[in-house]
Amino acid sequence: MKILVADAFAKERLSDLAALGLEVDHRPDLPAKELAAAAGGASILVVRGKQVGADVFEGAPALSLVVRAGAGVNTIDVSAASRRGVYVANCPGQNSIAVAELAIGLLLALDRRIPDNVTQLRAGKWDKKRFSEAAGLHGRTLGLAGLGAIGQEVAVRARALGMRVVAWSRSLGDRRARELGVERAADLLALARQADALSLHLPLGKETRGLVSRAVLEAMKPGALLVNTARAEVVDQEALLELARDGRIRVGTDVFPGEPDRGTADFDSPLARLPAVYGTHHIGASTAQAQDAIAAETVRIVTSFVRSGRVPNCVNVARKTPARARLVVRHLDRVGVLASVLSTIREAGINVEEVQNTVFEEALAASCSIDLDERPTPELLARVGALADVLFVDAVELG
Repeated sequence: MKILVADAFAKERLSDLAALGLEVDHRPDLPAKELAAAAGGASILVVRGKQVGADVFEGAPALSLVVRAGAGVNTIDVSAASRRGVYVANCPGQNSIAVAELAIGLLLALDRRIPDNVTQLRAGKWDKKRFSEAAGLHGRTLGLAGLGAIGQEVAVRARALGMRVVAWSRSLGDRRARELGVERAADLLALARQADALSLHLPLGKETRGLVSRAVLEAMKPGALLVNTARAEVVDQEALLELARDGRIRVGTDVFPGEPDRGTADFDSPLARLPAVYGTHHIGASTAQAQDAIAAETVRIVTSFVRSGRVPNCVNVARKTPARARLVVRHLDRVGVLASVLSTIREAGINVEEVQNTVFEEALAASCSIDLDERPTPELLARVGALADVLFVDAVELG
């Protein structure tokens, strides 16, 4: 079985993959446009930032698993994977501390104008008067939009700085907010209005694209700080550029629209050129600690898939299938029994959604649960029950 690792990956973890008996093809500098051709003979694909489009799945019939060595899966055409029956998994939470550290770093840099201090000193200029005009973070209000693993780590560090932390997410309730030691805002607008600094930790999806709208940005206090270590697309970029250009808000961002798909490239961003904006190169998860944790989690996922067929952190297995009934068949553990059962079901024109067979001690008997898209008729139950080596058969409705 071949595994293509199409981005940078720790060497010791590559050895772990090879120890599973996999043929490891590590191509960290593979151009994104060549990914479809390179994945042609692979059963498993591991990527970090490369886009995995429908063409990859269409051109790789052996591909069974794609692992995003990172938190989100917005770079992968999950719908195309699902149509081809390919598992997609990610590594949530492994980079939380690294991203949180950068978010706090951007927050401190914005308040104390650290990059501008450095630039002026390198230019041979001393301006203590101007750079002493920081507001300070202690006692200020930090708003967190999104309170997943990363947002929670940011909250811990912000409280250590003496900040008041207020958070909002669709799933955050009062009880959970108290458990996490934060206050809960009623909505995103309310959060923006009271925040001296607003830090974004929202996943990118249909519901969050552009969620930080012009209205949200304009609701922020004059001179407030916006930190984005999530995705550029969650913010109305036109409004952000306008407000930052006018000095209405100051921005620290690790993400930009139209980022290069290579590690080094020319990149011209109108937002990054503004004096009120401090930008980094989408490096939030790029610490040695985070990358090793993500690589280890990737190996865990691949190991489980190779050894048991189970995929931890899978994002595209249906939570509920169209199954309406479950056929329970207790049978002798012999060759051809289940084949005869499934053939009988097929002849009845009923589709099988899921099958799980459990073998008992001594390997003499087993029990098989077969989820069907319609309830079997009494006649079908009788036919299955009459098959050789079938001990018992019954059907139950599924809610």
